[in-house]
Amino acid sequence: MNGKNGLTYATAGVDIDAGNALVERIKPAARRTARPGSMSGLGGFGALFDLKAAGFTDPILVAATDGVGTKLRIAIDTGNVDTIGIDLVAMCVNDLVCQGAEPLLFLDYFATGKLDVDQATRIIEGIAAGCEASGCALVGGETAEMPGMYHAGDFDLAGFAVGAMERGQDLPSGVVAGDVLLGLASDGVHSNGYSLVRKIVELSGLGWDAKAPFADATLGAALLTPTRLYVRQALAAIRSGGVHGLAHITGGGLTENLPRVLPEGLGAQIDLTSWRLPPVFAWLAAQGGLASAEMLKTFNSGIGMVLVVDAARAEAIAADLTAMGERVHRLGRVAAGQGVSYSGALA
Repeated sequence: MNGKNGLTYATAGVDIDAGNALVERIKPAARRTARPGSMSGLGGFGALFDLKAAGFTDPILVAATDGVGTKLRIAIDTGNVDTIGIDLVAMCVNDLVCQGAEPLLFLDYFATGKLDVDQATRIIEGIAAGCEASGCALVGGETAEMPGMYHAGDFDLAGFAVGAMERGQDLPSGVVAGDVLLGLASDGVHSNGYSLVRKIVELSGLGWDAKAPFADATLGAALLTPTRLYVRQALAAIRSGGVHGLAHITGGGLTENLPRVLPEGLGAQIDLTSWRLPPVFAWLAAQGGLASAEMLKTFNSGIGMVLVVDAARAEAIAADLTAMGERVHRLGRVAAGQGVSYSGALA
């Protein structure tokens, strides 16, 4: 097989050796995420997981997939890629726990035009950190080097998480009028609404390396604050009893996400004075001239997760969550109706 041009895959822009080097670099990070049930390391054609060893008797599997949207653009433009992997994990596992599931395993997909092993290692180290923090094993993934598909320096990320729960323990379940809505504070913009964020920053005339008007950091660093992981706290609340539902507040904000966990004929009543709009959102609202309705259906506006809980258990659950480091706000209650109704002013 003597091709007259002597071409190789590397000539076409794909460096298999670099991919192999990346796998070796990230193996220690993956090993740190091992948990009961993990059965294999990186490098196989598939990953094995033992549900019995993880402590399940009659498990139902739950799966979720997501990305981090155009927040990637800020990470790429600033070169700060160390925490974007935490965002990737959080966007998947925070969704899983809303179903009542414990996240068990995670896989990532990383695609780029030309593989930079150092950059990719930093990204995947962040993914491993997110997995460790949520008790989820990083069991594998795919690194795709695709010349001609991405501009120089660009990359894309997707995540895939699998969790499990015992049969009959799925959420939402038992939501009734009078249930209390407990909001857990976000750590910033998290990973949605960034197309609007980037538009507002563009109109402001500020660069990513400018001092953030709302934080003691550069604008780029402040806006790259990773998505908060709520898994361990939410699972503890579920296991304590009295949790009827959870809503991860991502794209669509409170307005669109809360109704997803409410049965037909019930809506959410929220007092907007029960928490203060964090500085990053206050700046975005002022700089972009955004109405409250737009803020509440685009951003988390300071509330990253909402628990729907039995009124008799609300104080105890709030106290337990506070003891675990959460900033808990009593937002309102479930009542007859539909959708989300607001009282007071967002400020």
